[in-house]
Amino acid sequence: VFVLKWVASLIQILGYTATAFGMTPLNIYLFLAGLVGWFLVGFFWRDRAIMLIHVVALGAMVVGLSNS
Repeated sequence: VFVLKWVASLIQILGYTATAFGMTPLNIYLFLAGLVGWFLVGFFWRDRAIMLIHVVALGAMVVGLSNS
């Protein structure tokens, strides 16, 4: 879980970087991978707050992608 947490964090940072440089849709794919990674961290830690925030973020991203 320790490695997953850091890999997911790095992927999220790459997503922010891709957004800053206008690298669409790469930024979305990076964010999705980071969200899934952090959801899994929450699952393994049995931390519902971490799982909730990432499920909500994932839902918002899916809705946003379907409207574009």
